Amino acid sequence: METDSYEITSFIPQRPPFVMIDRIISSGERTTISGFIIRKENLLVENGMLKEPGLVENIAQTAAARAGVTAQESGGPVRVGYIGAIRNLEISGFPKINDEIITEITVEKQIFDVSMITGKVSCNGTIIASCEMKIFIINQ
Repeated sequence: METDSYEITSFIPQRPPFVMIDRIISSGERTTISGFIIRKENLLVENGMLKEPGLVENIAQTAAARAGVTAQESGGPVRVGYIGAIRNLEISGFPKINDEIITEITVEKQIFDVSMITGKVSCNGTIIASCEMKIFIINQ
């Protein structure tokens, strides 16, 4: 499955100007991969680079996109989620304007409405950020 930026908001609850993924490259049983091009008008760009909050939000929105794909495949609505915890955050670089980042999340555990994921962000073939997240999905 691959989406383009025009369809991405059908899979995530976020809306512009706070959308931090452009497309879903693939989404499987445990892993989802997204792409995002850094634009100068992005709210989390500072001094020409996407900074820490943007990288973390990109990982979270990739997880949200996976949940949205899963919900739509089962005929349900896209649900809102919240980051409950971030562990082992490592950032070794920041993508510049016009760079595309590729983000991969893997669901390590799913217990009811809580997902434990690992995420990694790559730019130009190099991993620049990684972390573990606990994400809570709320029933609406």
